[in-house]
Amino acid sequence: MITTTLLNPQILSLLARVRHTNALVIADRGFPFWPAIETIDISLTDDVPTVLQVLAAVRAHFHPVEVKMAEEFLQRNDEPTRTRFAAGLAGVAVGYEPHVAFKQRIPAAIGLIRTGDRVQYANMVLISG
Repeated sequence: MITTTLLNPQILSLLARVRHTNALVIADRGFPFWPAIETIDISLTDDVPTVLQVLAAVRAHFHPVEVKMAEEFLQRNDEPTRTRFAAGLAGVAVGYEPHVAFKQRIPAAIGLIRTGDRVQYANMVLISG
């Protein structure tokens, strides 16, 4: 039996398959479905779990060196929300790009974890080191 703080077997399996320079997506509740990539939907209700909660759990087992987010995240969210996300991504290079360009990265990801988060444009592509 594996001893870890991360309990979801599908997420553990997904993380085990992410290699150097591969991408993993953590998405909010409104993110579109991408049939070509594995999607693990752990949304329960509004904001359960949040993108930041999943990020914190995943970061204990996965070390991204870069994160991509949509520029619209900065435009549509208040300072306290942007500050919480910056704290959750501390130590990781964050790049922002137009949402259309951001979504073009998704088909190349190893997998996507969908949350119940209502924060607008909270989606992120984590790139493995």
